[in-house]
Amino acid sequence: MRRRTFLNTSAALGGISGIGLLAACAPGSDQGGGNGNGSDGGGSGPSAGDIETDPAAMGDLTLLMWDQEVRGAQNDAIEALIQSFQDEYPNITIERVSQSFDDLQQQTGLALSGNDVPDVLQVNNARGDMGTFVEAGQLTDLTGYAEAYGWTDRFSESVLGKMMYSPDGVTFGEGSLWGLPQTGEVCGIYYSASKLEQLGVEPPATWDELFDLVQKALDADELPIKLGNLEQWPALHVFGPLQANFVPSEEIITLGMGNAGAEWTSDANVQALTKLAEWGTGGALGDSPNGLAYDTAWPEFTEGSGVLLIGGSWLGPDMEGVMGEDLRFMAPPPGADGTVATTGGTGLPFAIPANAKNADAAAAFIDYITSDTAMELIAENGGMPVNRTAELAPDSGVNKDIYEAFDAVSTEGVLLPYLDYATPSFADTAGSTLQQVIGGQAEPAAAAEQLQTDYGDFTSEG
Repeated sequence: MRRRTFLNTSAALGGISGIGLLAACAPGSDQGGGNGNGSDGGGSGPSAGDIETDPAAMGDLTLLMWDQEVRGAQNDAIEALIQSFQDEYPNITIERVSQSFDDLQQQTGLALSGNDVPDVLQVNNARGDMGTFVEAGQLTDLTGYAEAYGWTDRFSESVLGKMMYSPDGVTFGEGSLWGLPQTGEVCGIYYSASKLEQLGVEPPATWDELFDLVQKALDADELPIKLGNLEQWPALHVFGPLQANFVPSEEIITLGMGNAGAEWTSDANVQALTKLAEWGTGGALGDSPNGLAYDTAWPEFTEGSGVLLIGGSWLGPDMEGVMGEDLRFMAPPPGADGTVATTGGTGLPFAIPANAKNADAAAAFIDYITSDTAMELIAENGGMPVNRTAELAPDSGVNKDIYEAFDAVSTEGVLLPYLDYATPSFADTAGSTLQQVIGGQAEPAAAAEQLQTDYGDFTSEG
């Protein structure tokens, strides 16, 4: 069975033409901009010939890893991989520090500015995180490791592009490699099959049918869409799929990747924000979605609060553990282009801080937890591996739905970038703006202006 291609087209990559192949900046090429430490990729990393790739030959050492794989299925997979690695290489001990996504983001910025850093660290792909750390010289350029371990053969060009920046952090999607992912992600629609049956409706095949479903749920005194948006970022996972109903995919890609040439103030974007505002002020998202925590909302959904939950594929295994066969998942209906388009990408990639004490061992561990064998273990534990996805799909259950939705989006539709990729500050700008839209504190047109100001200021800087 073929290895999955994560994004199927250059458009799905984010509209970046001529994405930089790692071969173009591999050791031995005349890339320029190096810092004299042996990396021809332009960043702070060794050349392939200088790398020790046999963990057994590295002596006794301890690797410190920071991650956010804290939910049940995620935690089970990473724990199993850590144990397997330590069994095979008893000279290396993995000291794991796991924390929530938000806590990890807060701690990472503080840690990378000093010398006491973890050896392995999950870093968000976004410009405000990975891009900023690359610009500051705080991450290790993995280009040499990619050559040494054959990552360009294992991973598709499009997957690697999601972890590539120019060494100055300006260009996203080409340049040097700064991380490697384990999993794929897609945002779609979870639904309770029994609640749809009670409402007398089928899973929506069009957005108009989805809007009608929301109204029928309201009329029946059911909560149409469960959302916990206290942390602000969850709303981006609702708005991204909704936006695709109004805005052409190429325009969303341009906006989401922080490339010049689009406008948040377009009529189509204002229409999308208007629908989100209608959902928020009309009760479709609950009485107080902005006051409800993300990790409170989805467990409440499993207990019967809500007909739909629009969110990421990573929630499926844990929710299925409570809801069983009643939990289903679908890709959003076809969008403005007539094809399925929705937010997605890779799981948070694993990176190596520039000041890591055991960089070669860290790279060997990253190679191990992203191997073909690791993909099998991730699938067995309920995660969605970024490679071999179709081959490893389960026979039934919500993960079968998720794998099929991911396949449909990435091979027949468009996997749109997370909107917080756009600029170093866009996660905060979009999060607070959408929270205001949902709460009725910002009119859609004014919200579009806020988003455009951040995006426009960034892209105008060249």
